[in-house]
Amino acid sequence: MNAVQADPPAFGGHDPDRTAHTAICSSTPTKCQARTRLYRGGVLEAEGFPVDDISEYLKDPTAVIWLDLRDPDREDLAVLEAEFGLHPVAVEDAVQEHERPKLDRYQSHLFMTAYGVQLSTETGELHTSELAAFITPRALITVRKDDGLDIGDVVAYWDASPDLAKAGVGFLLWGLIDNIVDGHFASVQALDDTIEGLEDQLFDDEAPGRDVQRRSFELRKSLVLLRRVVLPMREVVNALMRRDLHIVDESMLPYYQDVYDHVLRATEWTESLRDLVTTILETNLTIQSNRMNVITKKVTSWAAIIAIPTAVTGFYGQNVPYPGFQQVGGFISSVVLILGLGIGLYALFKHKGWL
Repeated sequence: MNAVQADPPAFGGHDPDRTAHTAICSSTPTKCQARTRLYRGGVLEAEGFPVDDISEYLKDPTAVIWLDLRDPDREDLAVLEAEFGLHPVAVEDAVQEHERPKLDRYQSHLFMTAYGVQLSTETGELHTSELAAFITPRALITVRKDDGLDIGDVVAYWDASPDLAKAGVGFLLWGLIDNIVDGHFASVQALDDTIEGLEDQLFDDEAPGRDVQRRSFELRKSLVLLRRVVLPMREVVNALMRRDLHIVDESMLPYYQDVYDHVLRATEWTESLRDLVTTILETNLTIQSNRMNVITKKVTSWAAIIAIPTAVTGFYGQNVPYPGFQQVGGFISSVVLILGLGIGLYALFKHKGWL
């Protein structure tokens, strides 16, 4: 996937070094920044504890762990591979960039790839942020490959619904996916608003056609990229709701169904906007062609009017006698002929709408 890399600040505008600062670990075997949270019996009990303590907490069957790694390398993930029984193929996918949004099933865990997105309304460029997640029965490990996705917003989603925390990993995963899909929906909305503005420029005589074409082309590229990100999320969310995965319990199914509906709406909206941008491009070319035809008619009409005095003066400039030759009457008759024919052609062209 030819994803456009996000700017250094997080999409939410927060400092990526300090967002969700209470969950940042002071002690971690990884070289990258790590965040941790512990839920026990559906209640947030601790956060920001050392990564080495995770194995001790997981001995309690009521404990659920969230671990977030910020831009880790292969060695960082190798530290956790044995601890959580992560499959080497999944670990390799978590390190590789530009993976397709997907949900892979392994013996001891699930592996998910998704993208957060944000549209730049100034340029029409779509910024993406890739995220990988390892999903085990009692732990959610998120791997962010850049600082685009604001993990603080995800934590805020969890904190806004503490009564759902008893659903364990299904609750954490819902908050993560809901945040990502809401970002997709917001980007589609922003694209729709931008395209509406482009439609207004399309029929504005003062708007430069080249600017409309450039913006249309940039928006079309963004929509193609957004479609690549949004469309596979239908399969991801639908697969997570399968009962045989035992990730989503009955209490969380309505929430996942709501996320799935948002994914469908975002997908359908993206498809319709892509067709609309294509129509705008074609309409802009048609308008430019029509304007060129109008200009051509005007130039041709003025050329015909200007040709009249040239023809008349050329006729009267002959070195042979003609009615009114070397007389004032001949000069007057030629001027009247020039003005009469010129005004007549101007009136005719004006009547036909050529001038």
